[in-house]
Amino acid sequence: MYTWYVSIRIKLILVVLPIIIIAVVLAGMSSYFIASGAVNRVTTELLSFKSLELEKYAESQWNLLVESGMTDRPDMVEAASRGVESFGRTIVTSETEVVFATDASGALTIRTTAIEMGESERARIAESYKKGERGIIEIPIGGTMRVAATFPFGPFGWQVFVAEQKSVFFSDIEQITRQTTYILGASAVAAVIMLLFLVNLLTRPLMNVVGAMKKIIESNDLSEKVDVEYKDEIGKLSHTFNLMLGELDKAYKQIKRYAFDAVLAQKKETRIRNIFQKYVPRELIEQFFKNPEGMLVGENRDLAVLFSDIRGFTTISESMRPDDLVNSLNRYFTSMVDIIMAKNGIIDKYIGDAIMAFFGAPVRHDDDALNSLLAGLDMITALDDFNATQEKLGKPLFHIGVGINFGTVTVGNIGCEKKMDYTVIGDTVNLASRLEGQTKEYHQKLILAENLHELVKNEIPCRLIDSIAVKGKTKGVRIYTSKRSLGDRESEAWTLHNTAMDGYFKRDFTSGLAKFERVSSLLGPDDYASAMMVERCRAFVANPPPADWDGVEVKHEK
Repeated sequence: MYTWYVSIRIKLILVVLPIIIIAVVLAGMSSYFIASGAVNRVTTELLSFKSLELEKYAESQWNLLVESGMTDRPDMVEAASRGVESFGRTIVTSETEVVFATDASGALTIRTTAIEMGESERARIAESYKKGERGIIEIPIGGTMRVAATFPFGPFGWQVFVAEQKSVFFSDIEQITRQTTYILGASAVAAVIMLLFLVNLLTRPLMNVVGAMKKIIESNDLSEKVDVEYKDEIGKLSHTFNLMLGELDKAYKQIKRYAFDAVLAQKKETRIRNIFQKYVPRELIEQFFKNPEGMLVGENRDLAVLFSDIRGFTTISESMRPDDLVNSLNRYFTSMVDIIMAKNGIIDKYIGDAIMAFFGAPVRHDDDALNSLLAGLDMITALDDFNATQEKLGKPLFHIGVGINFGTVTVGNIGCEKKMDYTVIGDTVNLASRLEGQTKEYHQKLILAENLHELVKNEIPCRLIDSIAVKGKTKGVRIYTSKRSLGDRESEAWTLHNTAMDGYFKRDFTSGLAKFERVSSLLGPDDYASAMMVERCRAFVANPPPADWDGVEVKHEK
């Protein structure tokens, strides 16, 4: 069964019409170029002829002065000039044509009609004089573009022009152009009309067959038949179609059953997608439907991992009724999850009251590192609104800590065919979890590792807190806290604190002590980070650390 997206009539027209039009256009354009070329040549030669005759007459006038020995008499030279001007008037054949001459400055010396020239036009004519141009040129005169035949005439110190308006000079060619266009258009229209008539005559029997077939399709009445009117290829097509109708009638019911089953399957797939999007990322579901066999394959990838935890949750849960606790947790999780997802983050899992999320899988974004930190900061800000509602309801306030790290992890569907979990694993994940735990010890709402700091330090203000080796590790990592923006006083304090920390790691405890005390005075006695460093520096000033001291604080608890 063939479906005609373009009718046979249009196809025939598209094949034949270009051939006809090309032939007509080629014939017309050939005539046009020959005629316009001839006209252009004649008009140019006429203008050149007038220029040549004028030059000959000017030479004859000068020769008379020379023979009479009057070249030094200004009155006679002026009379000769007027004679050339008078001759110029005799060769002018139209009201728009003009003959004139200029001196080296572009000033008019003779002219057959009044001419007003602007400064730019005078400069162009002076340039022509300087070059001693000869031949046909285009030049603006009196605000009108003209075609001129020009030549220098040294005896009088002239640059002579025989000029005609460009529109008049090319008027015959423009008339030929218009006539050629009209003829080509009329020929094309006539060709199209004749072609349409012939195509309709040739394809009418076939269109009758197509009309009958369309009627059967629209009515879904497979009992109708196509009339076989001709004993040719179209008649054979009609007969074959009638034979097909019987078989199509048998298959129609089967096709409807298959279509119904397909609709049910599609709705089932949509329902599965909607359900599982609450548990796994939408992108992961798309990958599963495209390649179910490859879903157990993991990969190593650099991404950001975020952990957040509600501090003192056990105490909070003991003071609330179960239904109130669930309602509060649902509101809390809704707010936090919306923030993470808005920054292209993926919720890996809920660990009791804790949230584990990552940024950069299954889809990688250029700003995953920055988004992870912005998400953490937004979560801390959103907690204030959440606690305002808690306070209105008379419920306990929540306090959270957020730890974020960036590095290489193994990401993928980890498990077996019976149970899989799309997650990330590796030291980067473990360190992010440990950093969340350190927020309590360092009295910070958010802590990020140095790997993440290197990627965001030019975007978000960060403050170096310490260098630590978490439980189970010996290598130290520098940890930072961050805020979206700082006031002038706080900005000064953070900058001074970061400078003091650099000196601290270089064993400059005396200078560091003074700087940390200044930070404490700027931020107040409640600033734990500066107070902690003041105590350390005082201790090391009194009892310097051993030579192998590297500033790393080894942690023995999670």
